[in-house]
Amino acid sequence: MKRGKNYSESATLRDRTSAYTLGEAVDMIRKMSKAKFDETVEVSAKLGVDPRHADQMVRGTVVLPHGTGRSVRVLALVRGDDATAAQEAGADMVGAEEYLEKIQGGWADTDVIITTPDMMKDLGRLGKVLGPKGLMPNPKSGTVTKDVGQAVKEVKAGKVEYRVDKGANIHVSVGKASFDSSKLEDNIRTLIQELLRVKPASAKGKYFKSAFLSSTMGPSIRIAESELTTAK
Repeated sequence: MKRGKNYSESATLRDRTSAYTLGEAVDMIRKMSKAKFDETVEVSAKLGVDPRHADQMVRGTVVLPHGTGRSVRVLALVRGDDATAAQEAGADMVGAEEYLEKIQGGWADTDVIITTPDMMKDLGRLGKVLGPKGLMPNPKSGTVTKDVGQAVKEVKAGKVEYRVDKGANIHVSVGKASFDSSKLEDNIRTLIQELLRVKPASAKGKYFKSAFLSSTMGPSIRIAESELTTAK
C-alpha cells in the first residue's frame, strides 16, 4: 500500500521492531500527528481469549478520566420522570413516541441511545435499523438502565464501550492527539486496568498478546509488555 508523505515521515520516528513505554508511545504519537484535523488516538489489543466461548467474551464499558475529546450526541428514549432526569443530566434529545416513529422511518442521527428496561419492548422492532448502526441499547453497555440520569452523565463524561471481535481484538478510542501527554497516558492506563480487571477466569496463557497505539492517520506503535501485565 502506498503511504502519504506525512505517514512516511512519521514512520521514521519509530522502530517497528521495538516496543515502547506508554510515556514514550504517547509522546511519539503526538509528534507523528500531522493531519490538518485533531486526530483520534486509539488502543488496539489482541487478547488471549476465544470469543466463541461465552465465558471468554470480554465486553463492558469504562469511563476515561479525561474523556475522549469527542462531543457525543445522546438520545434518551424515555417517558415521565425519566425524561426529566435525562434532560437535567444533559441529554441532547429526549422523548419516546416521536423518536420511535423517526427511527422506524430510518432516522439515526445520534451517537448513543439510552433507555429504560420497560422501553425495550418498543425498541425490539427497531433492531433492523439500530443494530447495523451499533445503536441498539444493551444492558451490558449500560445503555439500558433504570438510572437514566447517571447513564447520560457517564456517556457525556467520556464513557467508552469495549468488546472483543471474532478475532479476539479490541479497538478503543482513548482521546485526541491534542491532549496533554499526561491525560492521554491516564486514559490509556485506565483502559488497560479495566481490561485486566475483567480478564476471564477461563482464559489461559498470556492475556495481552500485543497492544498498539495509533492515531487516525499515523503509524502504530507497539506498547511494551511490561505496561500490560499489572494495573498501576
